Amino acid sequence: WNTADGAAFPEFSQHHHVIEPFDIPNTWVKFRSCDYGYSSYSAVLWYAINPVNDQLVVYRELYVSKHTGVDLALKVLELEKNERIQYGIMDSSVWSTRGQTGPTIAEEMIGVNCRWRPSDRSNGSRTHGKNRLHELLKINDIDGEQVPGIVFFNTCRQIISDLPVIPTSPDGDD
Repeated sequence: WNTADGAAFPEFSQHHHVIEPFDIPNTWVKFRSCDYGYSSYSAVLWYAINPVNDQLVVYRELYVSKHTGVDLALKVLELEKNERIQYGIMDSSVWSTRGQTGPTIAEEMIGVNCRWRPSDRSNGSRTHGKNRLHELLKINDIDGEQVPGIVFFNTCRQIISDLPVIPTSPDGDD
């Protein structure tokens, strides 16, 4: 079975969405996203946009735990040292002070030149994001070719193994 019963993204298919890595042209827009965790894992994904068909290509991933904001920032910068990354989006919770004094996790990361924007936390943003991923996972017919809106390099093993088993929300709200 490729998808768990009750999976949030049953459209995901290894056959359609997982591809061999290729050299991404320097002209393609690249960006990254991150869900930060210290005790749990931090997950960073890198994306490129194919300008021919607007397909999103997930070409790199990083999953690490027990990394401070600065440690994670330095690892991210090391991995992308020869690339031009347009922007990064990170869980907006890293901008929160949560009772500590001094810079936030985001400010520490930005302080070592690993720049991020906060993710949208407005009402309904989680549902919108989930719906957007459903749209990207659709297989479109473009000139007789089956083209998904998003593909993953087969080297991105963690996201490929996680996507088919992410459960739907027990609240049914996203």
